[in-house]
Amino acid sequence: MAKAKSFYVCSECGFKTIKWMGKCDGCGEWGTFEEEIEISPIAAKSIKSSTNSLVNIQEKVVSFANVQLEKNFRYKTKISEFDRILGGGLVKGEVVLITGNPGIGKSTLLLQTAKEYTEYGDVLYVSGEESPAQIKSRGERLGIYSENLYLMSETDIQSIYEYVITKKPKIVIVDSIQTLYNSEVDSIPGTPTQIRECTLKIIELAKKNDVSFFIVGHITKDGKVAGPKLLEHMVDAVFHFEGEEGLFYRILRSLKNRFGSTNELAVFSMEDTGIHEVKNSSEFFLSERDEKNIGSMVVPVLEGTKVFLLEIQTLLTDCTIGIPKRIVQGFDRNRMQILTAIAEKRMGLHLGMKDLFINIPGGLSINDPAADLGALISIVSLYRNVAISQKIAAIGELGLRGEIRKAFFIDRRLRELEKLGFKGVYVPEANRKEIEKNSYKLKIIYLKNLEEFLERMSKDE
Repeated sequence: MAKAKSFYVCSECGFKTIKWMGKCDGCGEWGTFEEEIEISPIAAKSIKSSTNSLVNIQEKVVSFANVQLEKNFRYKTKISEFDRILGGGLVKGEVVLITGNPGIGKSTLLLQTAKEYTEYGDVLYVSGEESPAQIKSRGERLGIYSENLYLMSETDIQSIYEYVITKKPKIVIVDSIQTLYNSEVDSIPGTPTQIRECTLKIIELAKKNDVSFFIVGHITKDGKVAGPKLLEHMVDAVFHFEGEEGLFYRILRSLKNRFGSTNELAVFSMEDTGIHEVKNSSEFFLSERDEKNIGSMVVPVLEGTKVFLLEIQTLLTDCTIGIPKRIVQGFDRNRMQILTAIAEKRMGLHLGMKDLFINIPGGLSINDPAADLGALISIVSLYRNVAISQKIAAIGELGLRGEIRKAFFIDRRLRELEKLGFKGVYVPEANRKEIEKNSYKLKIIYLKNLEEFLERMSKDE
């Protein structure tokens, strides 16, 4: 019997080689090669040109105009934030990959959603890490009970395949993909080959039988999905469950979604009775602010289709020795270097010998360029020792010439500020026409550049 051949694949770019290498010649990354077993292909059958074979092929081809969508095309739960991040609900036949650190709450969240989905029919929870008794024990603690929720402790993908084909549940949860194996593949569970082959079986089940799947995926110490990079391309949606150690809230972030918006973000709280959604997340992150603050500014940032109000806090201290520190948490460090350069050149702030600290309370990260103006105002407030009201926010991206550039989705940002009782907001002059089409309870302060802001600040002082 011929010995099975193996080769090595880069998990970042897919570059293949017959020998292991420390550095990938394709993308230049280090330590990304993983061994895979070569599967012998089945001998190709000769295709006979006949009328019958052509008819069979034509039966599989459907006109786009003739495809009918069902009314209940999406499964919905009572957890509105979870439905929103899915794009309005779980699509029939969709395959969703959920990743996260160990113990973050992936299994708890999926067990709670499994109970919600039983309203549409049978739900199968497959676990290769826990026994049915252990899952039920956790479910009773969460107050979960349903006769339509079935538990299965199995790691053989063939057994799972046969059960799903026979019983045809509406939704299947697999916890986790790294524990499954295909007996036809000569490698141990968790290897890239096994993960790929098991995922292919799951996708085949989902698309042919309209069965929706949730797949739990482990991550590496670098925070990436364990297994081949191909896994993320194969599934329909990829969500990452994250949270700071010691904090009770959790964040579900959308990294990919074929049936909804990407870069969506939902906030949940971890409690004794399970995971609960935080509907008013902006108020949640701004609950501990004083009436007036020095070195602090609120910015409405956009994550997918939702607006979050976050606070930017800054601290300046004299540098006594060595190179000044630039410590940033929750904000792009390179962007902050640009903003400090703009502050020095365009506003006359001498920050060259100051230690600068930036923090976004709550553990979230800001990637929205419209937060530039708020970050710079917080620095100026601290530098000049001027207190800022907690009822004022700032929106705007900064250019290197000191101009304040137009912000997108300005109406959503202003509506969120209105909802939380803000009184005023700094906005770019370029958004004036768009803003004046609507009416707001906010005091709108238009700014073309930083010089206008300095003039207003001098008058207020």
